[in-house]
Amino acid sequence: MTRIAFLHTGAVVIPTFAGLAAELLPDVEVQNLLDDKIVGDLGRGVAAEQIEQRLADLGGAAVAAGAEAVMFTCSSISQYAGPLAERLGVPVYRVDEAMADEAVQTGERVSVIATLQTTVQPTAALLRERAELLGRDVQIEEIVVPDAFEAAVAGDRDRHDALVAAAIKDRAAASDVVVLAQASMASAAAGLDLPVPVLTSPESGVRRLAERRS
Repeated sequence: MTRIAFLHTGAVVIPTFAGLAAELLPDVEVQNLLDDKIVGDLGRGVAAEQIEQRLADLGGAAVAAGAEAVMFTCSSISQYAGPLAERLGVPVYRVDEAMADEAVQTGERVSVIATLQTTVQPTAALLRERAELLGRDVQIEEIVVPDAFEAAVAGDRDRHDALVAAAIKDRAAASDVVVLAQASMASAAAGLDLPVPVLTSPESGVRRLAERRS
């Protein structure tokens, strides 16, 4: 059986990806890797070389144990995917790539919502990268939702989701598409009735992974 390693920066998303893998990758054995300090360390300005080494240590151990590919489930580390793939010698997928492609093909006005500055910037950079690759001209608005990350860390998912949902509603009228930069934000979009699409990364990312394996 093929093994794929999912590299997470927060434990809260592990059940989501386990469910998606069971549905979309039924013939794959999933290995979960976790470093729940990376996002905080990025915010404190820890050197990129240290982050790269930590990711390489996790990914290298997974490959040594039989993983044939790695998927980053966090947008904050998206920029490290290419270098890590070269270092490990296996594909390293970005969960938000499919979401970014859909966003830039949906419309010109893209609002990117995150709960951390360290996540909104890499996501916006990925959107610009994919827009250029696909020949699209987009205007990207970056929004960081105050207090939402702190609510999530404190275990108050209801407050986190309410704050993020309010930001989504606020941006909907001025956007062609709204992008949620973190996989952990997906629950905030549930049940919203809006005139524009709100994109999240988990399902589209795992679905693209499944397509690339077929």
